[in-house]
Amino acid sequence: MKELLFVLADLWLMFTGFFYGWKFIRQYGNYLLGLEWFILATSGSNFLAWSLLGGDKGSFMYFIAYFFDAFSRSVGVSLILVMGLMRVTHRYKPTPTVDIGVFVLGIAAGLCLQQFHGHGFHVVPATFYVIVNALATLFLAYFSWRLWKIRARGLAFAAALATAAGAFIALTYDFFPIPGDDEYRTTFYILALATWGTQAFVYFISYRALHHHNVATGAEPASNERSVARA
Repeated sequence: MKELLFVLADLWLMFTGFFYGWKFIRQYGNYLLGLEWFILATSGSNFLAWSLLGGDKGSFMYFIAYFFDAFSRSVGVSLILVMGLMRVTHRYKPTPTVDIGVFVLGIAAGLCLQQFHGHGFHVVPATFYVIVNALATLFLAYFSWRLWKIRARGLAFAAALATAAGAFIALTYDFFPIPGDDEYRTTFYILALATWGTQAFVYFISYRALHHHNVATGAEPASNERSVARA
């Protein structure tokens, strides 16, 4: 049952990442969020394949899994996420150079953090991950407040709950293992994958609500959304 739940949670992350990542790009031209969602889904795909093939920590797939994990935890679901959501909170649209630069930064961070791969627990990167997640959480609390302000109360609550769950996962990832979990941390990864997939879904529909509100109030041109009808 645990293995089935693990597979379902990973498939959920893969679906939300690829599906809503494509929607971010096609409907809103938001490459920051779209590509980060693709990275999450690709990471989930690689992680599932690695797990089903035996979970060998000496394999190249584990190296890739560690890279994607480091990329998203350091820059992806922090700086890139915040910059992408600022499109609907502050009408911030970075130049293509900035878009490319922030992904190059994420790649550099992912490669740099590879030095801690396969050597047990390290307090410095673990603390770094928690700090950047906490900073992103502050912005996401503001993001939830913006939803509340436009009377999207249900979405505001969902976004706040998804953010709190993500912060919990970030904190327990390295510092507080779940008691009674197995050596592969199956219970933790079920919760983590399900949470990340839910965040990808909730943040998309929340982004959409704020975009529609901005268009309705004239704060953002409707042309930013390329084709709602084909969604």
